[in-house]
Amino acid sequence: MIPFDELGGEVPVRALVERFYDAMDRTEPALAALHALDDAGRVSRESRDRFALFLIGWLGGPQDYVARHGHPRLRMRHARVAVDVAMRDAWLRCMAIALDDPGVSAELQRYLTPRFGEVADFMRNRPG
Repeated sequence: MIPFDELGGEVPVRALVERFYDAMDRTEPALAALHALDDAGRVSRESRDRFALFLIGWLGGPQDYVARHGHPRLRMRHARVAVDVAMRDAWLRCMAIALDDPGVSAELQRYLTPRFGEVADFMRNRPG
């Protein structure tokens, strides 16, 4: 299974990213505050676009993120941020909201949810 294709390509992946950050803005202000915010206090367009590029590649689509920014080096790039269980869980709640969409099949949700969980847990750099 190639999730990028299952989702329908770049446009639906970018829509998933928008739902993810919109959920973060609405429900996880501490998590949103770790990102650059726009004038309206929402996670910035730059953050959204960068994550979209990463996610497109991670899901099996074009590797434009790597071409522009190099290897993701997720832990290194997030080392300045204290990622504990609470932050991991907040991130996962936002992703669950984003995945809960008619455009994302139940089968794909079942496939992606544990994989997002593995990545989110890998990102932890603080106990607790």
